[in-house]
Parts: sequence; structure tokens; C-alpha cells
Amino acid sequence: MHFVGPCVTVFGSARFKEDHPYYEKARELAAAIARLGFTIITGGGPGIMEAANRGAKDVGGRSVGCNIVLPHEQFHNKYLDKWVNIKYFFIRKILLAKYSYAFVVMPGGFGTLDEYFEAITLIQTKKVSNFPIIIFDKEFHKHLLDHISYMRKQGTISEEDLSLFLVTDSVDEAIEYIKKKSIEGFGLKYSSGKRSRVPKPLRWLFEG
Repeated sequence: MHFVGPCVTVFGSARFKEDHPYYEKARELAAAIARLGFTIITGGGPGIMEAANRGAKDVGGRSVGCNIVLPHEQFHNKYLDKWVNIKYFFIRKILLAKYSYAFVVMPGGFGTLDEYFEAITLIQTKKVSNFPIIIFDKEFHKHLLDHISYMRKQGTISEEDLSLFLVTDSVDEAIEYIKKKSIEGFGLKYSSGKRSRVPKPLRWLFEG
């Protein structure tokens, strides 16, 4: 996993099939992110995870997964260039955070929310850098956003914590946010070499 390059993590449910609008949107968004030069990293399973990995492959981008070993539902999808099988959820969350310069939260269940709140807590408490988080699909996440607003009113989170994420339905807005917060914000640039369907992988501005 050390050689996958800067990644963007996509979180989302394993349960959506390929004809579902959420699957289609995740595939479209991941393809647009891959065109920026990022590797798409997911939990490696079906549903939204498959859609995101598939979107990367659609445009010639790189696609990796951290597959959790479960007795049902989870299996690694066929759109991965590289994957690891993991026994424990906490290990998977560490890997999904370790290589990522942005996080995308697509519609999902308990696991997706667990991953989202893990990421935003690390950012809020400055245990990791201020990587951008994108919550995608306003309607699906309406009640979650209402509760986050309620937490702010109750004082359990602060006003500035609301700036730690973007809520959008727009692929273009998400891409511009990643460009500003990840590529420009962390001084990433494209490696040298002939450009193909997608840029060469991004790398650190200063390499040690």
C-alpha cells in the first residue's frame, strides 16, 4: 500500500446495485477524481465501493481496496488493481485514512457513518491534517445534517467544526473543492512523464 500514491477515499454502502442512482453517481464522481491523478481507495467491497473503484478504472485511473473479511455481504470487487484483506474494522479505517488526501461520504449505513465520524474526529482534534471531507447527496444525508446542526446548537461541537466538510450534489463542486483543499492545499503536483487518459500520479511537492 505504500506505493499507491496520494489517494481519495470513498465511503458508502455495500448494498446498492449497479442500476441504483447512488451507484451511478459514485462511479461518475470517482472517475472525475481519478482524472485529477488520485488513486481511488475504498473498502474494496460491492455497492458504492465497487462503483468508485469501477469509476477509476473507467478512465484509466488506479484503484485499490481494503477489504474487510465478513461471513456475508462483503467480498472484494473486480475493479481493484491491488487490495488487502483485513480482519478488523479499526485496521481498515487506519489504512483508509493513512493514504488519503480527501474523503467522500456517499449514502451508506452504520459502517459508512462510523468511517465518516472517525475521519472528521481525527481532523477536528488535529490528529491528522485538515483533509477535505465531502458529504454527497443532500437528501439522503438530510437528517444527519440536521443532527449535526443540533449538536452545534447544544454546544457539543463548535461553529468552526461545520467548515470541516462540504455538502453537495454536484460532481463539479466536489472536484473544485478537492483541487483547492487537497492539490493546492498540500502542494501536490504531477509527476513527470507522458500524459495518458489521466495525469500521472500526484506526488509530494517535496520528496524526502
